Amino acid sequence: MADKYSEASFGALGVGFGERPAVVVVDFQKGFTDPRFELGRSPYVHKAVEQTAKLLKAARAKNVPVASCRVGWGSEKDIGYWKIGCLHQGWFYGDPTTEMDERVYDPKYDFNFWKNAPSIFFGTPLMSFLTKQCVDTVIVTGCNTSGCVRASIVDAFSYGYRVIVPEDCCGDVDLGPHQSNLTDCGRRYCDVMNSADVMAYFNRLSGKQGLAAAE
Repeated sequence: MADKYSEASFGALGVGFGERPAVVVVDFQKGFTDPRFELGRSPYVHKAVEQTAKLLKAARAKNVPVASCRVGWGSEKDIGYWKIGCLHQGWFYGDPTTEMDERVYDPKYDFNFWKNAPSIFFGTPLMSFLTKQCVDTVIVTGCNTSGCVRASIVDAFSYGYRVIVPEDCCGDVDLGPHQSNLTDCGRRYCDVMNSADVMAYFNRLSGKQGLAAAE
């Protein structure tokens, strides 16, 4: 059914996959994935972690680069003007909230780093890593969809990457913001699809550093 956005040509064009993909994993640390913590109780995030684990297994099997981040602070002076109360205590370097979720993190394979702003790109070494790997396609997973995932999608788009978002590999505190933000981003910046479609793309890769096989 047509709507005002489609009538104005939003979403008229697809992005498509490139030849050198990488998967970025936004904030799948225990503070967001472990029910012991206030931000770790969303069933939507838990489902996204499970699906992302499957996606990453397929990505690593094809030598697709994987970069992941964690949120944390060195001191109170490092904390931005976050309006999320629990982020102001218990989220310092070494606290349990900052441990990566083992279901999605492979320390022997993944490039992992700290961030202290919403986007996985802002103030981090991610761009240098992607450039070294000659990446042209960024596949965004993680949480929360309406915050750090959306910011990462916009930055990936702004840096000129093809942006792909497997919807079932992202999660939020509630379903409505997850859906509405992905709908909006899908109109403007990225292709939103199911993780099965992304894994089918991985299966077409040659396996040599994630390079797409010749048709």
